[in-house]
Amino acid sequence: MNLTAEAVPFVKSIFHPSDFSKASELAFAHALAIALIRKTELVILHAGRSDLGDWAQFPPVRKTLERWKVLAPGSPRSARFEKLAIRVTKVSSRGNPVQASLKYIQAQKPDLVVLATRGRYGLPLWLKPSVSQAIARRTQAMTLFVPRGCRGIVSTDGIIRLHRILLPVDYQPSAEEAVIRAVRAAESLGDKKVEIVKFHVGNGAFPRINRPRSQTCTWTEKRGKGEVAAAILDAAETDVDLIVMATAGRHGVVDAMRGSVTERVIRGAPCPVLAVPAV
Repeated sequence: MNLTAEAVPFVKSIFHPSDFSKASELAFAHALAIALIRKTELVILHAGRSDLGDWAQFPPVRKTLERWKVLAPGSPRSARFEKLAIRVTKVSSRGNPVQASLKYIQAQKPDLVVLATRGRYGLPLWLKPSVSQAIARRTQAMTLFVPRGCRGIVSTDGIIRLHRILLPVDYQPSAEEAVIRAVRAAESLGDKKVEIVKFHVGNGAFPRINRPRSQTCTWTEKRGKGEVAAAILDAAETDVDLIVMATAGRHGVVDAMRGSVTERVIRGAPCPVLAVPAV
């Protein structure tokens, strides 16, 4: 069934693999806050050799919600669903984190995967290109890459800030789906007004795209010059809270891991990057 742009929600289910690292804390905050705002399902996975008892304590979902003052101190586990209407499932698995991630992605079929990255030093070591391609082939989910130490949309203290979205557009891949998701992100996470900056590198005609109706978004256009990824990163340095990028077609986020513009942007981004498969 095809939905109109106005009927497309930002996200209905979220998958977040955690590796217990400092880099994962910020990504976890993003995954939890989006689940809280959208009142949706969140599956958090840890796989590896860590003691399973440690997993029960990290990441601390209930304590985080209490620190954010959305749950009263000492609230029972059931309060997460009864009061907040979110479903959080923790899954711990010994062994290969990649195979475990694939297993739960196939079972859950999330429409958003939230991944921590090592900031401007690249992707987590376990998320090698071949691994990412394997994950991408099994899901059409959007992927939110959250660099360590970035100016995130969500802080670890639960403060949400989304004022400006950078939306690179070109003739291929189509940015239509990315535009819809950028608007839905603005409506779900943004302040009263969110500026969406359509950004095109080159001197030719500016790609025309349909804009969903929204009371939240304002629109501007900006051009860049030179190498595409470098131009996008340069534009993102100034007060941009989120980059939303279309990735190549039916292969989902596999394009983001093949030396593409998307990969280079993810590796150098000063803020989270939402990779949206083109349709």
